[in-house]
Amino acid sequence: MSEILQINNSDSGFITANVSNSHNDTVAFEIKFAKDLTISQLKSKLEILTGGNAGTMKVELYKGDNFVTTLSDNDAKLGFYINCDGMRLHVIDNFANFTFDTETVEKFELSNDQYEQRSDSVRSFLKQNRLGKYNEEERQQMEIKRREQAAEIQRRADLCVVGSRCQVSVSGNPTRRGTVMYNGQLEGKNGIYIGVQYDEPLGKNNGSVDGKSYFICQPNYGGFVSPLSVEVGDFPAETFDLDDEL
Repeated sequence: MSEILQINNSDSGFITANVSNSHNDTVAFEIKFAKDLTISQLKSKLEILTGGNAGTMKVELYKGDNFVTTLSDNDAKLGFYINCDGMRLHVIDNFANFTFDTETVEKFELSNDQYEQRSDSVRSFLKQNRLGKYNEEERQQMEIKRREQAAEIQRRADLCVVGSRCQVSVSGNPTRRGTVMYNGQLEGKNGIYIGVQYDEPLGKNNGSVDGKSYFICQPNYGGFVSPLSVEVGDFPAETFDLDDEL
């Protein structure tokens, strides 16, 4: 067990907790539970709330978006795991799929304004806890990183002049030397790619991708990589003298 939360801020025999599940984004807010419930009894109540199976479900405890522990001991009391309000119980289970005749069921629909005013919606939960796109600071930081990376890609691409010697380093592959043969976009793909003719047959193509030719070289001597993987410089072709090998 990773952590047991024991913050005794009340003499009450009850706690209130939010309830979420792995089946959908529905969150039930401020559900009241007795602290002397066994975890087995708690699962029976959660079965009604979530539609999961008390016999197979796993219940995890979260503080906000941070995992605290798993309520794994069915005989333990709920108060053993949690003794304060505002936590979240997350139910994980293989929820049964039920089939209904939707043609005879009247649809319940909300306008965007009506949904915005509800306090029990996922959107409201995300806003209150500043999660996802509603965390403006995090969103701005991600946008700054995206712009910085885009600028670095463009800077590196500008250095990859066709005809320049280069060295290519891609994770999981040996460092390869070659000549820049193409600089630009590939049809059907996003971003800038650098086409390289390698000195040795360590590539993946002959300068063509999906049937379209961007430059011409022998089979397995060509490749296309991100500008971030290319270092332009004075990289002479490596020579391998078999007479030096014993």
